[in-house]
Amino acid sequence: MDWRVLALLFGLMLVVKGLQSIGLFQYLGTKLLSHTKTARQLSLLLTALCFFSAMLITNDVALITFVPFAVMVLIMAGEKRLLIPVIVLQTVSANLGSMLTPIGNPQNLYLYSAFSIPMKTFLLQMLPLTVLSFFLLILCNLTLPNERIQVEALKEIPAPHRSRLICYLLLFLVALSCVLRLLTWPVMLVILVLAVLLLDRTLFRSVDYFLLLTFVCFFLFIGNMERIPAVSGLMRTFIRGRELPLSILFSQCISNMPTAILLSGFTEKSRDLLYGVNIGGLGTLIASLASVISFRIYGAGENVSKGKYLKAFTLYNILFLAVLSAAAALLLKFC
Repeated sequence: MDWRVLALLFGLMLVVKGLQSIGLFQYLGTKLLSHTKTARQLSLLLTALCFFSAMLITNDVALITFVPFAVMVLIMAGEKRLLIPVIVLQTVSANLGSMLTPIGNPQNLYLYSAFSIPMKTFLLQMLPLTVLSFFLLILCNLTLPNERIQVEALKEIPAPHRSRLICYLLLFLVALSCVLRLLTWPVMLVILVLAVLLLDRTLFRSVDYFLLLTFVCFFLFIGNMERIPAVSGLMRTFIRGRELPLSILFSQCISNMPTAILLSGFTEKSRDLLYGVNIGGLGTLIASLASVISFRIYGAGENVSKGKYLKAFTLYNILFLAVLSAAAALLLKFC
């Protein structure tokens, strides 16, 4: 059982939910969008919000925060026809932007901890694919209409309460110190739990305990598998040299986070797994559970077309999956 990963996930979820509860992310998004003049600029900004915020607050939280925000802004700007392409691009951008940092998504946090990857090494390994992803997102946004829009009607969201903002930012630094291995996980956990009890104990209800339980179950499953010599030897032989394609393939069926835990017990090639499970978040709707979040938010609207959404989602995902898979294979071969 990797208690450090579980403690980090729990602590980061608490802190990010705290920042979300005081309205920080929507406040920043409103400020960034206040000077938008064209539909293309609007789409690019909404996409970039998910891409860069996911690096720090995880892809799930980025989508939970900014997809409803995008729906509100696009409807107010009279650009409802852009809902599907913008939400799909937001989903792709959150999944890809999150791959740069260990705290961007659960699978990165797990692999970063399980293989004891130095922070500098992690960032340098993931940077080329992240830069390529953002370049592709810009190209996709350039295909959208460039007509002028009006978003002045966007309601003013009040600034977060300063004292609470400072407290949550300090707690985020505490969690980050543990990620950087400057603090031990028990110390971090005690500080965060006591602080949240004082600040807002309702945040404990918003933690994704199902995700934590999923980690626990997979830890137990893989631990037992590794203790059976015949099974362990067979898995290692099957996976060796095929980490990238298998992690992409498995992600399409069981999602990328379980795939990271499943394959990590039978290989030492952390870089191949990192590339595979992050790129593997593209493709099917269940390849990344964050993608399901966007689909649910879109599907909850009025007069929506889930069929058109899934068609656009599949088209964009196959495009990004093909390009990034080829790029990852070349990076592993020559770098």
